[in-house]
Amino acid sequence: MPGFVVGDEDFELDGRPVRLLSGALHYFRVHEGLWGHRLGMLRAMGLTCVETYVPWNWHAPVEGGPVDMGPLGRFLDAVAAAGMFAIVRPGPYICAEWENGGLPAWVTGGLGARVRTRDEGFLRAVDGWLPLVAEQVVGRQVDRGGPVVLLQVENEYGSYGSDRVYLEWLVQRWKALGVTVPLVTSDGPEEHMLSGGSVPGVPATVNFGSGAREAFGVLRRFRPGGPLMCMEFWCGWFTHWGAEEAVRGAQDAAGALREVLECGASVNVYMAHGGTNFGGWAGANRAGEDHLGALRPVVTSYDYDAPVDEYGRATAKFWAFREVLAGFRDGAAVPGGVAGPLPEPPPAPPVLGAPVVARLERWAPLDGVVDALGGAESETALPPSFEELGVDRGLVRYRFGIPGPRKASPLWVMGLRDVAVVSVDGARVAVVDGASDPVLIGEVAGPAVVELWVESLGRVNYGPRLGEAKGVTGGLLHERQYVHGVRARGLRLAALEEPGALGQVPWRAGPGGGPGLYGGTFPVVGAGDAVLEVPGWVRGFVWVNGFCLGRYWDRGPRRPLYVPGPVLREGENEVLVLELEGPGEPEVRLGGVPGHDGV
Repeated sequence: MPGFVVGDEDFELDGRPVRLLSGALHYFRVHEGLWGHRLGMLRAMGLTCVETYVPWNWHAPVEGGPVDMGPLGRFLDAVAAAGMFAIVRPGPYICAEWENGGLPAWVTGGLGARVRTRDEGFLRAVDGWLPLVAEQVVGRQVDRGGPVVLLQVENEYGSYGSDRVYLEWLVQRWKALGVTVPLVTSDGPEEHMLSGGSVPGVPATVNFGSGAREAFGVLRRFRPGGPLMCMEFWCGWFTHWGAEEAVRGAQDAAGALREVLECGASVNVYMAHGGTNFGGWAGANRAGEDHLGALRPVVTSYDYDAPVDEYGRATAKFWAFREVLAGFRDGAAVPGGVAGPLPEPPPAPPVLGAPVVARLERWAPLDGVVDALGGAESETALPPSFEELGVDRGLVRYRFGIPGPRKASPLWVMGLRDVAVVSVDGARVAVVDGASDPVLIGEVAGPAVVELWVESLGRVNYGPRLGEAKGVTGGLLHERQYVHGVRARGLRLAALEEPGALGQVPWRAGPGGGPGLYGGTFPVVGAGDAVLEVPGWVRGFVWVNGFCLGRYWDRGPRRPLYVPGPVLREGENEVLVLELEGPGEPEVRLGGVPGHDGV
């Protein structure tokens, strides 16, 4: 069997020096029916290797619940079938602009800042996760005939902590589980990051988007020998709600890629194809250099201004990268040992045959949906967090009773994460977010019943506030007095996807009004890739045939939701819209995926 090892200066495959020409493609951000096409696009761009993270929370969203690791194994098999190698980055923390950096809310909820350390509780949880990954990876390593050539330990740990005991525990645990391919770390090219995130005896790689010579110079001062590799060459960037979409010029990015390769280094293009944050799995960041400011949630699209766009189309950046990579294929690590000429891009997947308008002809008020599909209602002195209610992605209804009689006084929400629709005695009075703390609702007299419908906009995926709780985390304050006694019930987005769930919803006929769940059907002739618009709707989620396309929000940037072709079927299809503020037109519109200027 071939052997992939770390040499004195380079990676080596079967005793010969090689470089990795890799690109990031996350199987959990691409519909499985399109993996083959996207891998074909990466091969046509000139890449010979694929990198993916492994999101713990996506595979194991519920503590003690079923864990399906099959998608990871099937993806690695698809990589092998495409004639490519694979780099696996299983965390347990992955960042990736993904909900909670990939850590399950049921882990971080009880541990807080103890995650990503030697803490016994955290290590115990991780020790339940690593063997599940190993079952899919170990037998697919290159020395056993599979595609996996590298496995990364943790992720950018030097940007977070300095617990060497924890990192060394991970290294030894992976080896004990049967990992024989090289282990590596990855960090920013700064001394404090490399010293905090690296492990003696484990090759260190660096992440950057430009300035390769300077970045590798820092790495060489830190590690005089071993392979040079940029584990994340940032060719684009992600986008936050309310911001402009990130754009990086094709020639600028191609020039920076050429500089990496001229240094004799291996590279992993991040992202080669970004995909989509389906299912409400997008993460969030905190503003400011210290990452302690206002929440900045990530949009549903993870297009990343990548060379292969969200819809799988070649962009101008694709062709510029293809030209650069074609000149560096000699000496690349390739299954079979010979790179050969670059293949042409595969045929594009089918596109929806004709536009469709789906009328939303039934609805259920949000109260009824939560009562039917939510978890058990709790009654406590203080408001419970999402984590305490077992809600990973979704919303929580909090009900407070303000005693009286008492005069109108200021009503404050303490520690709101992230956005709340507030009503007093059944009348909506405000929509507020946690950008400031506390948040003033207004003047309220007692007695009164106050409801807060709180939605998580995505857990922090990077920085010191990783793992922070969601919900009303500080309480309700009325005229300097805490309001004690709250009933709370959570609704997980996944509850709408359970078999038989929709039959429990108290549906009503007609277009409806106000926050709630809206449903309709539409015919399809010529199923294929499509985009979906929700005209006039404010904030919520859309499902097509039980597949959650992700969050929409009129805050922008305005981009339609991507509907992968395999989600649609010939004949009748079903659409659901969960609107959390107020509905727009009683319909959704589907059209074919638009063209792209770079094609």
